[in-house]
Amino acid sequence: MNASTIRRWSAVHTWTSLICTLFLLMLAITGLPLIFHHELEHLLGEAPELRQMPAETPQLDLQQLVLAAEAHRPGEVVQYLGWDEEDANGVVTIMAATAGTEPNSSHTFMLDARTGEAVAMPAANGGLMMFFLRMHVDMFAGLAGKLLLAFMGLLFVVAIISGAVLYAPFMRRLQFGEVRRQRSPRTRWLDLHNLIGIVILTWALVVGVTGVISACADLLISAWRTESLAAMVAPYRDVPPLTERAPVSDVLTIAASAAPGMQPDFIAFPGTRFSSEHHYSVFMKGSTHLTAHLWKPVLIDARTLEITAVSTPPWYMSALSLSQPLHFGDYGGRPMQILWALLDGLTIVVLGSGLYLWWVRRRSVAPVSREVRV
Repeated sequence: MNASTIRRWSAVHTWTSLICTLFLLMLAITGLPLIFHHELEHLLGEAPELRQMPAETPQLDLQQLVLAAEAHRPGEVVQYLGWDEEDANGVVTIMAATAGTEPNSSHTFMLDARTGEAVAMPAANGGLMMFFLRMHVDMFAGLAGKLLLAFMGLLFVVAIISGAVLYAPFMRRLQFGEVRRQRSPRTRWLDLHNLIGIVILTWALVVGVTGVISACADLLISAWRTESLAAMVAPYRDVPPLTERAPVSDVLTIAASAAPGMQPDFIAFPGTRFSSEHHYSVFMKGSTHLTAHLWKPVLIDARTLEITAVSTPPWYMSALSLSQPLHFGDYGGRPMQILWALLDGLTIVVLGSGLYLWWVRRRSVAPVSREVRV
């Protein structure tokens, strides 16, 4: 690689890094507590706690739970019912003034499947963990915030790739992992910046790419609604609006018959963005650790309870389903959480040291060093 090529790559690395660094620092800092969100919710008292009852206590009929939810929040409608991963008796319930209300204006709570008792979920409605999540996802700016963060994520990926390209010519003069402790503080930080950067390279690429995919979630869901969901509900295009719908009591059994070996993740009620005006959409998921993040929607006519469509989501929805847990290290339990937290901390060091190196170099009145920043 000749000197002019190195200068061009160096300029790409410098400016892509500078533009995205403050946003990446915010994402790394807010992402750290989100890695341990389950544990922190319990510690902060933001996690729902169901009453202790005998293990053999039977669960209520699903329609009874819907009625309990409507009694808890009169005047609102149920948008979604989902099943808690930590407690089989917990049914996460999302309600709003209308079925089409956007997610940030909905209210989330948990129903005890045995009693129909409503249990508050502070973390889902404005607690400290929700603050971290909203800052990390959209900075409280909705779709515009998500798209801005997606662009910053793309710049981060370019900065990583350009840094990797520059690392080879930089290391020709040094042993791998060498930190020149006898040199100036700027040189020592340069060596540490390069060393940590190359160590976390693969992880940073994974987190950067999955972050970009997750930030584009609204666009991907909109594309799925326009293409796949529209095709599944096309026979209902000219059907009059629903005036009454059948109870949801049997929809899980019906959905299970169409997706054997899978289990329910959540039900989207008619009128929500994961369903149509005429269907209950039951999203089934796999039973293994990996396939538990892959959905198969089963559409059930909300009036007759007949299955009208079963579909495997397109690749981009599968990528979205897989990227979100991978982004936060939700696949491998506690060891993966700890690893993700350590790598996140190292990323903060790399970002901070990059800013320091740029600032020192900018303010220096001495001749610019010939060292190549990576």
